[in-house]
Amino acid sequence: MNVGLYQSAASLSALERWQDAVSQNITSSEMAGFKRRTVQVASESNGEVLVDPGARPDRGEGMPALFPQTRYAISFLPGENRPTGRNLDFAISGEGFFNVRTEDGTAYTRCGQLQVRADRTLITSQGTEILGESGEPIQLQPQGGPPLINEEGFVRQGDAIVGKIAVSKATFPARLVPLAGGLFMPGAGAGMVPVEKPVILQGYQESSNVAPLREMVDLVNIARAYEANQKMIQSRDKIMERTLETLT
Repeated sequence: MNVGLYQSAASLSALERWQDAVSQNITSSEMAGFKRRTVQVASESNGEVLVDPGARPDRGEGMPALFPQTRYAISFLPGENRPTGRNLDFAISGEGFFNVRTEDGTAYTRCGQLQVRADRTLITSQGTEILGESGEPIQLQPQGGPPLINEEGFVRQGDAIVGKIAVSKATFPARLVPLAGGLFMPGAGAGMVPVEKPVILQGYQESSNVAPLREMVDLVNIARAYEANQKMIQSRDKIMERTLETLT
């Protein structure tokens, strides 16, 4: 077996996964609250390579054959909170996620672009209901005036408090499952708990934590590495072809 051929093929597969993550980052770089996708690459031993013709694998005289293994991850570093001047734009300063209701249950997001539905319920720009601490959607009062939200998340209309926006954090963020639209669902053992003292900024919006220029540089590096591995495969293929021609 030509181990080098399989190693280069495995490298191509790893580079394709990295390229998929980078492409998603570039596409979603303008989405409020989007969190950058990353690919972690590690080497995994799978068999041995006998460099010395007299070496025996049963005596551990070979060298380990290393293959790249990739794993998707998410960077939860906060993006920049930028002023928008819009009263229904909100950003979380520090840790935590807004709680929203989806068809599959409670999901979590850093995107605080809110709207008011026809029935006066606060919803996100994706149409999901934002939840209060009670676990129910927040509904504004008719004729109550524009909503104001303080740093603690209390929603006021005039002198009346109509609810408090729930902010939760994950004990193990790596177990959050990303969905479309900047949403996350808690995976097994994510450990979602309320943030004791959230800081919510009205009139601000958190940008994504993606640096498009960095992602473009990564795309160039991926293309070069992909081309190098393709050439390695072609070179090994030609060597095998010449070897077979010589033997026959």
